[in-house]
Amino acid sequence: MLLQENHPVTFAMSCAIVGLSGCAYFYLSKLLNDSVIISVFNAITVRHLRWGFPNCFNRFRKLGYQWIH
Repeated sequence: MLLQENHPVTFAMSCAIVGLSGCAYFYLSKLLNDSVIISVFNAITVRHLRWGFPNCFNRFRKLGYQWIH
């Protein structure tokens, strides 16, 4: 972290300064490629133009996808 290299502060202090939690700093995405989500979402919205997110989310669940919204 650049802030730690230039000033004698702890990791917790530097996170507090920039308003970031330690968990968010170390977070690694479990799904590296969103192309599957995008393609399924596009397929649903092309067929159902007036559906909002709740309907699309329910359809994802019915199709067996377990993505967290």
